[in-house]
Amino acid sequence: MLNVHNFAYGLLTPSLAYLMSCLGAFLGLRCTTRAQVHQGAARIRWLLLGGVSIGTTGIWVMHFIAMLGFSIPGRTITYNVPITILSMVVAVVIVCIGLLIVGLSKPGIRPLLLGGTVTGLGVASMHYMGMAAMRMPGKITYDPALFAVSIVIAIVAATAALWFALNMRRVASTLGAALIMGVAVSGMHYTGMAAMRMYSAPSASGMVMGGSGGATAENFLLPLILGISILAFVLTATLALSPTSEEIREDAELMARIGASQDGRLSAAGIPAQQARPAAGNGRPSQAVSRAVQARRLAEREQPSSAGDAWSAGSAGRATDAWSADQPGQPGS
Repeated sequence: MLNVHNFAYGLLTPSLAYLMSCLGAFLGLRCTTRAQVHQGAARIRWLLLGGVSIGTTGIWVMHFIAMLGFSIPGRTITYNVPITILSMVVAVVIVCIGLLIVGLSKPGIRPLLLGGTVTGLGVASMHYMGMAAMRMPGKITYDPALFAVSIVIAIVAATAALWFALNMRRVASTLGAALIMGVAVSGMHYTGMAAMRMYSAPSASGMVMGGSGGATAENFLLPLILGISILAFVLTATLALSPTSEEIREDAELMARIGASQDGRLSAAGIPAQQARPAAGNGRPSQAVSRAVQARRLAEREQPSSAGDAWSAGSAGRATDAWSADQPGQPGS
């Protein structure tokens, strides 16, 4: 059996891998939280964006950053490019399915368990497909007990993270859930690595890692990791600048109250509300927020005017009373 090293660069690669896993999980879970205040296609888009964030940055990038620290003395490790890309696609697809199960179902324990199981299997599938992409002389086998433990870790932690995302909508809660999800991905990875047994000579059983071709980690993985990481940071900034789920919900409630008030005024004036009201938007958050901001500004402009009108009306009434009292022959003089 060959001796392998998972920490060729010390704690640098596991620390960076955990950080990127937490970042991808945070983005994905925030998207899942945003999806709860939307309906229809908008909710699906947010869930899919969350699945892409977790599948790429949270799982795939974490795995291969950790693999940059994996080495075998005297051996050169390359990676099969199609299988490596396929491992990322599989992770994204499976995680998206898990998030759609949770996000489109009614709140309950059954959708949560099913979604957490599917998401955890997505973490495990990506890991073992990524290991199968390695190319080097030898074979790999896995210890059955540690193999099973790695999958259980992924499922349990993924389920816990989804529960946090669905039930605690604050940023701090999402950050805590992301830390748990990072533990799931990193813990599953290194448990799977501990389960691996690598042999140089042909053995009775095992997955053959030979084959010609392949790209080195420095030439293929590193540029791809950097590109995905940059996109993840851009998405983080976008989410930070966009309205939160609480703000979107409050704006929707404000628009509903304003709409009800306008309908009442139009009905009192005998104008059908459907004729006076513009066509409804498509339900996008930006349009709802824009309408809410316009309504607030209109209300702020009307408040001083209304106060001035009331003062003017009161002053006019007092002046009229005084004039009436001064006129001779008026009743009560």
